[in-house]
Amino acid sequence: MRQFVALFLSVGALAVFGQTQPDSSETIANKSIELAKEELARIDQLVQLGALPRVRLEEAQRNLEDAQDEAILDRTLFGDLQVANITDQVMDEMVAAAQRRVERQQTKLQQAQKLVSDGIAPQSSLTPIEQELATRRTNLNLAHSRASLMAEMVALAKYEKTAAEIREVTTVVYRDSFTGGMEHYEGSGEFRESRDLRPLAQAFEQKFDHPLPISAEGETGLHRALGFDHRGRVDVAVSPDAPEGIWLLSYLKERKIPYYAFTRAIPGKATAAHIHIGPGSTRLHNPAAAD
Repeated sequence: MRQFVALFLSVGALAVFGQTQPDSSETIANKSIELAKEELARIDQLVQLGALPRVRLEEAQRNLEDAQDEAILDRTLFGDLQVANITDQVMDEMVAAAQRRVERQQTKLQQAQKLVSDGIAPQSSLTPIEQELATRRTNLNLAHSRASLMAEMVALAKYEKTAAEIREVTTVVYRDSFTGGMEHYEGSGEFRESRDLRPLAQAFEQKFDHPLPISAEGETGLHRALGFDHRGRVDVAVSPDAPEGIWLLSYLKERKIPYYAFTRAIPGKATAAHIHIGPGSTRLHNPAAAD
């Protein structure tokens, strides 16, 4: 039960019967603070006039501080905080407010116990104070638990943001590039002959009812003579403009397999129209890349 609820009811602070919607917890907390401030000002005047002892002023000050701390808990411990609004200060403030409320109630219990021991108050007067102390201790434990959870949520959000930023700057958008007589598709940049060639050959033969016309598989004498390292690459003797070539290029793109498609012979790159499957062949004695 929130602090000052009984006070609201006794002084008629909340005109609940005239409301169509209940006040939010934030509104109630703010009203609690305002009522506590008004009570503090009233008691301060009475103390100044000598009508009340100073101890009542100290009690009213504690009640105000208690209402302020409860407002903090309504916002942080019991509220719906967005991850973006969670900071170390918010978490520290939440735990500190819960701790102060426990300490005030402990002080209140000690004072009540003295009254009982002095025979001024009955033993039963301790029960509601002890129950409130137990509730506040539970809230303190919850505050510690939620602070830990908040820290994990913030760390996870930072990780996800960092991961997204990394993905954004490292993701490669592959596009076709065209030069005279040649089309290049980068794809994933990887072609594994042992994994990718057999299903390709089977799909081609099933489609066109004849074997895949491989003209060069891996390293060949011709490629060595031209100065190319052709290991891990495959040349297929079809024109990119022919039906077989169009199908083959579509097959490779669907699987992001890189290729070079030559529509004609290009000095230093290709001796005839064909499709080179895999990344570009590197020069054996020249760093310039080609087929």
